[in-house]
Amino acid sequence: MPPHASPIANVSSSPYAPKYTDSLSRLTNWSIIESTLREGEQFANAFFDTAKKIEIAKALDDFGVEYIELTSPAASEQSRLDCIAIANLGLKAKILTHVRCHMDDARIACETGVDGLDVVIGTSSYLREFSHGKDMERIIKDATEVINYVKSKGLEVRFSSEDSFRSDLVDLLNLYKAVDQLGVNRVGIADTVGCANPRQVYDLVKTLRSVLKPTTDIECHFHNDTGCATANAYAALEAGATHIDTSVLGIGERNGITPIGNLIARMFTVDPDYVASKYQLHKLRDLENLIADAVEIQVPFNNCITGYCAFTHKAGIHAKAILNNPATYEILKPEVFGMTRYVSIGHRLTGWNAVKNRAEQLGLALSDDDLKAITGKIKKLADIKNQSMEDVDGLLRNFHAYKVAGDHSAIEQLLVLPDEVAAAPEAIAA
Repeated sequence: MPPHASPIANVSSSPYAPKYTDSLSRLTNWSIIESTLREGEQFANAFFDTAKKIEIAKALDDFGVEYIELTSPAASEQSRLDCIAIANLGLKAKILTHVRCHMDDARIACETGVDGLDVVIGTSSYLREFSHGKDMERIIKDATEVINYVKSKGLEVRFSSEDSFRSDLVDLLNLYKAVDQLGVNRVGIADTVGCANPRQVYDLVKTLRSVLKPTTDIECHFHNDTGCATANAYAALEAGATHIDTSVLGIGERNGITPIGNLIARMFTVDPDYVASKYQLHKLRDLENLIADAVEIQVPFNNCITGYCAFTHKAGIHAKAILNNPATYEILKPEVFGMTRYVSIGHRLTGWNAVKNRAEQLGLALSDDDLKAITGKIKKLADIKNQSMEDVDGLLRNFHAYKVAGDHSAIEQLLVLPDEVAAAPEAIAA
């Protein structure tokens, strides 16, 4: 972005979006390059046969991702055949494959029927010395040859540095300007080791945006080694990036990359109408379960949107407010994603408003005093052991039945803990 660019008012419909954004911000105009079938194959547990790859590709397409990235066809013969198979499915998403900046890889990839190639080469001093051994002059020469070849085949081409945030800035900008002049569709920035923070990302994307042609897109790939992958993706879009690489549940090399669900959650708060218009949000849970089963892991309990605790409320003051207005403690609406809200009440932190809500769900007419007494019993029991919903329901139903029958003695016994009942005769005798 040019240094003189000034903030502009944000027109997003969300009250949680930034009030002002940079003039080239893409917070409400971005695309996903979904890399579960490329980066995700590098996850420790991953093995996808052809049938599973096709199933995943179709699920990603149904969800609405704009691009699906596949493992390089140069990796193995089966990888090549899988590229051909998925490219021939007729999906709405564009099919890309990820290749080294090498003519042998490019020739193989261009014959698979994919829509484009994502070309990459390491540019940090680490990778130049210990990986491919090429200097920047040779990198630009190889990039020129590969890019011109891919373009001659009529395919989309992205050129990315690898380990961008440990590369020399002057080297990077010279490289990006060179490939930009060749007419690439996108340039890529990769935080290959997860070392970058959002401020560094913002600064690099903003600088890069200022030296590229306005029509050249910027793709970003963030690893999650230090926990910043989603925040970095957001910062990149703020600074003018156009495409974000994701994988389902973030699976990938080491700790993986930006999870698609996390990105969706973050961007939904900026412009819910835009996100909902692009993606089939109610299909996210099934998509994540598909991948979790395929790589034999569990969806994390604290996973954005689909984790089993994502919309669970426990503390009494939280529960009361949620029951009155869910927006008090929820930034996302569970129903939009096909999820449901759950108010946990069988614990020592519960409040009588939450217990009242459950009684109303069960159709039990109980007074506020009744419910406060029952809540006191739940808290006593939960000081020993958390109570299940069945336990709480049983207590509510029994109290209601005794009240209808006018059996006050049974109600009193119901509200006393078993050890208190046993201790009562001793107290009387004393």
